[in-house]
Amino acid sequence: MPVGRKSLAGITALLGSLLLLLGSCGTEVCDSPLVFNLPPSSFRSSSQLSSSHGPVFAKVNRREGAGGWSPLVSDRYQWLEADLGRRTQITAVATQGRYGSSDWLTAYLLMFSDTGHNWRQHRQEDSLGAFPGNSNADTVVQYKLAQPVIARYLRLIPLDWNPTGRIGLRLEIYGCRYTSDVANFDGSSSLVFRLSVRPSPTAMETISLKFKTLKNSGTLLHAEGQRDHSLTLVLEKGRLLLYHQQGMSSSSGGQLLVSVGSLLDDQHWHHVKLERLSTHLNLTVDKNTQQVHTPAELSHWDIHQLSVGAVQSHGLQKPILSNRNFHGCLENLLYNNLNLINLAKQNNHQVTAVGNVTFSCAEPVSVAVTFTDSQSFLQLPGLTSWSSGVFVIALQFRTWNKVGLLLTFELPQLESIVWLYLSEARLRLRISKAGRAPLELSAGSGLNDGQWHSVEMNSRQDRLSITVDKDEGATAHTSIPLPLTTETQLFFGGCPAQECRNPFNMFQGCMRLLTLDDQPVDLIKVQQRLLGNYSHLQIDMCGIIDRCSPSHCEHGGRCTQSWSTFHCNCSNSGYRGATCHSSTYEQSCEAYKHKGNTSGHHYIDVDGSGPIKPQLIYCNMTEDRAWMVIRHNNTELTRVHSSPERNQHSAHFDYASEEEQLAAIIGQSEHCEQELSYHCRRSRLLNTPEGAPFSWWVGGLDPGQVQTYWGGAQPGSRQCACGLQDSCLDSNHYCNCDADYDQWANDSGLLTHKEFLPVRSLVLGDIQRPGSEAAYMVGPLRCHGDKNFWNAAFFDKETSYLHFPTFHGELNADISFLFKTTSSSGVFLENLGIKDFIRIELRSSSEVVFSFDVGNGPLEVRVETSILLNDNRWHSVRAERNVKEASLRVDEFPAATQEAPADGHIHLQLNSQLFIGGTASRQKGFLGCIRSLQLNGITLDLEERAKITPGVRPGCPGHCSSYGSLCQNQGRCVEKANGFSCDCSQSAYTGAFCHKEVSASFKSSVSITYILKEPYELSRNSSARPSSIYSDLTLRGENISLSFRTLQSPALLLYVSSSYREYLALLINKHDELELRYKLHSSRDVEVLASRVMNLADGRLHTVTIRRLADTVSVQIDQNAREDFNLTSDVEFNNIKSLVLGRVQESGELDAELAGLASLGFTGCLSAVRFNSISPLKAALLHPDSPVTVTGPLVQSSCGSSSPAKPYAAETTHSLSGVIAVVIFVTVSVLAITARFLCSRKETYRNQEVKAAQPEDGHEFSQADSQSAPSENQKEFFI
Repeated sequence: MPVGRKSLAGITALLGSLLLLLGSCGTEVCDSPLVFNLPPSSFRSSSQLSSSHGPVFAKVNRREGAGGWSPLVSDRYQWLEADLGRRTQITAVATQGRYGSSDWLTAYLLMFSDTGHNWRQHRQEDSLGAFPGNSNADTVVQYKLAQPVIARYLRLIPLDWNPTGRIGLRLEIYGCRYTSDVANFDGSSSLVFRLSVRPSPTAMETISLKFKTLKNSGTLLHAEGQRDHSLTLVLEKGRLLLYHQQGMSSSSGGQLLVSVGSLLDDQHWHHVKLERLSTHLNLTVDKNTQQVHTPAELSHWDIHQLSVGAVQSHGLQKPILSNRNFHGCLENLLYNNLNLINLAKQNNHQVTAVGNVTFSCAEPVSVAVTFTDSQSFLQLPGLTSWSSGVFVIALQFRTWNKVGLLLTFELPQLESIVWLYLSEARLRLRISKAGRAPLELSAGSGLNDGQWHSVEMNSRQDRLSITVDKDEGATAHTSIPLPLTTETQLFFGGCPAQECRNPFNMFQGCMRLLTLDDQPVDLIKVQQRLLGNYSHLQIDMCGIIDRCSPSHCEHGGRCTQSWSTFHCNCSNSGYRGATCHSSTYEQSCEAYKHKGNTSGHHYIDVDGSGPIKPQLIYCNMTEDRAWMVIRHNNTELTRVHSSPERNQHSAHFDYASEEEQLAAIIGQSEHCEQELSYHCRRSRLLNTPEGAPFSWWVGGLDPGQVQTYWGGAQPGSRQCACGLQDSCLDSNHYCNCDADYDQWANDSGLLTHKEFLPVRSLVLGDIQRPGSEAAYMVGPLRCHGDKNFWNAAFFDKETSYLHFPTFHGELNADISFLFKTTSSSGVFLENLGIKDFIRIELRSSSEVVFSFDVGNGPLEVRVETSILLNDNRWHSVRAERNVKEASLRVDEFPAATQEAPADGHIHLQLNSQLFIGGTASRQKGFLGCIRSLQLNGITLDLEERAKITPGVRPGCPGHCSSYGSLCQNQGRCVEKANGFSCDCSQSAYTGAFCHKEVSASFKSSVSITYILKEPYELSRNSSARPSSIYSDLTLRGENISLSFRTLQSPALLLYVSSSYREYLALLINKHDELELRYKLHSSRDVEVLASRVMNLADGRLHTVTIRRLADTVSVQIDQNAREDFNLTSDVEFNNIKSLVLGRVQESGELDAELAGLASLGFTGCLSAVRFNSISPLKAALLHPDSPVTVTGPLVQSSCGSSSPAKPYAAETTHSLSGVIAVVIFVTVSVLAITARFLCSRKETYRNQEVKAAQPEDGHEFSQADSQSAPSENQKEFFI
């Protein structure tokens, strides 16, 4: 053979050998049939129809005998059992009907055991126990277990079968050999491992094991290291707890790090894994993992010694559980893959055995019985020895229910009935006799904790007692004996209605160790119908389930449970729903504003049902924006004094919000800003243009980045705002403070780049020189705009849709969105799986349907509304599905709910794309807008996907149709691309929704004059007619509204004058009644319209509304009936000139009575004054650039509130003592001085502000709406 071929053959052979070697080293396929070769002795059954129907014939595809197993009676008490000979890894089970018959199973339960006792039910999911069977007698149906089961015995229990046949079964089990190392601890023994191999500092340290025990407490592991630190893993009340101890600190019990699992004292194997990483510890029990941060003391800690089964410590530490060593079995104890039990078997020098440790698992037999429902009971006969009235009945029970009957029996001799039962989780004994009050005893408390509790009823000649938990429990007794006899029938857990009377709930839970006069009751004989009677029991197993471990309650909801369900208490969590999944709060101030909320503190949950906690944030609702204001520990101007001892001053800012909350708020906001100011005197800032900066700040998400630009400038520019605007004090520098002047200057501005917010710290450097002075201020973080809230898409074709990745909401799914449409039907959302699906649709113009299937068949939740939903207004939808229920809410209509099946599938398994606005079949598509679509707190970016999708447009305008009603008091809704705002310029009110009354307290000297029209500048042409100086401004009607509060009468409230000696006056006359006076013709008498409403000068708030159209006038005061009047003189109010509130300065045109009243001024409160489109009081207080003149100390106040003002109340109280009068006088004097001081300060500030602002825009308060005002040369028009 040529050399080349020899080489090629050699390489081929080598590759073949390597492949063969790799194949032999691969993972074994664990799917071998196990039943096929089992001997006949390996099969047992509850019964058999005949010898040819015995369990030995129950092998798949075999035809011997009658072709399979069939029991004598077809009911749910039958079972077929297979013994695999040793513990085996089981991966699948297959069933087949009886050959050549109509007998097959349609559903069954699987039970597993290591001993043939203490069976454990296998469940597909946490709550689903039933497995699907066959549909005929021939087909083999295989079910692969999601996780392999290690067991020796398998028992199959038929649930349902062919209704035209009977139970018939052939069986196969698939799996493979299982090997393990086991150690048995008797409660006084332990193993101690001294570890010489140290893991590398970066490696993960792992300890894993399996354990089984009947004891609910004991020490599993104790790991010791340097510096007397230790970790201890203990079983306490059936839960696994991990403690950290250090030296003598153990006297306080150590620090509990984490608690996992429940009901672990069930004599079944439980897998435990403890992982120690650099920053955290993971503790896993079975499928439940809890994570906890590693204590700082353990970050560089090595394990030197590991004690198993007890604490064998050389230090000073006291065991967490004193005198409670582990009693049970351990299997496959691994430390970093080092098999420690195998080392102990080999008598390795690293291992020391203390006490009697054996390497096989002792399996104590304890037969329990489960009472599953209201029809469950166990009936036992009395003993032959019961004739003297002396007996002892004892048992152990465990349950989650607070109530339930444990035992009852009749006493015919005494015509009495005895009940031993649970009530409010206490044990109670009641003896009832006809015609007499019942005798009651009680003992114990909190007996519904799922733990095993012992109960003993002991009757002697002169004493009857009940005892709970022996020494640890409580005892109650009475002197009445109970004469039981052989004929006495004992009913445990319940009783059939025809045989006994039971006024209490049936018991649901487990019982074991039943004894009558210290003789154990053989429950296996009961199961075989050889002793007593029973119904609806599961014998030789305890089927208790802890539905709170792991808890389905989210966000800190507290889980409580009964036998069949659990309940989540969501109080004080900020979340709601059956599992505390959905947030009760909005996700931004923007969302609160659009629900009509005003400025104030609101809880914000930025990610809805996500993991971030709600936070209390101040929302500043302005007319056009909703600001989220997040404060930190120092938002005030802070002075920094020069100090030669220090070169720098540093400040750190701690925010009220947590890190993840800050990140979410900044990320979802359209705009964020933070003020940064530096006031300086001989203190340089950035040392521009060329020098190294003296100061800097750190901003951005934790830990932040160093920044050397200042507020108002651009990142990286090393400038201040004045440098950007080229307006610095010294043009050679880019900051005012860098000029180093010996006078105060400042550099201030807003930081607006979100990636560098918030400001976390500040360092100021040039403060050590003599004469250096500085002050700084870092304002709160302010953000507005919610990108998630306005993210929208418009679907204009029925065949169009958006698609997204599969929605993962296996156990909890919440979906919320807003929609508006003119269509009467359409699918909002759909996601499909192989069988499962989820869909939300508009089924009709007034019905929304939420449908889904998690494997239990399709379910629907419907909400029908009393309004049409296709009105092109925004409507909200919120759907939630969890393991307990599904719910649907539309707008604020009552939510509809659908409870989940008690024993069914709970996992929603989807695998297709998520379709929005349509379906994969392109049918029943949605026409309209969908906005703010969130799935489990995550917003889908509809706009970005819509940009690249035909038939779908990003965004959706038109919000005033939905939110315009929020604008109050003549406020006008203004459309914005994202949302709306309320224009309050034509309203007497202010605020985000024009809802805040503008009120002021008046003194007699205060006067507000609003110039309705100015005279034109006189022409130099002397021939101009005097009447032409004024443009014609004529009214044929007025709309007037205001609120007032006063004790003055008479009093002038409002006065409108004319250039032609015409006027309108609103006043309170001397009889405390309202008068409206019109003089609409200079040569005719004034017309007085007097209201019949009395006592208006009573210090209470009154609201007046006046409407005039030509000669018809209506007046309404408060909630009184409207009063109508008619004018007779004229209907035109010509050339109106000014409107006056308070004192009238020029009253020459008035008659003597009115002139005298006008000169007195007004004392009291005026609020929300509006004359047609003009709000004079609002202009005077908030818009000094308006054509308004104010004289006197006008003070804005909240006197317009509906509650009576205290000064008035004090003024009308005449029975006060002299001392109180003096106190009030002094207080009022102080308040008056303070108010005058504040008023003067306010006026000074206002004047300075007006002077500084120098507005260039026209007056905000125009005489008429510019869009609808007629031209000025028209004779008549409304203002």
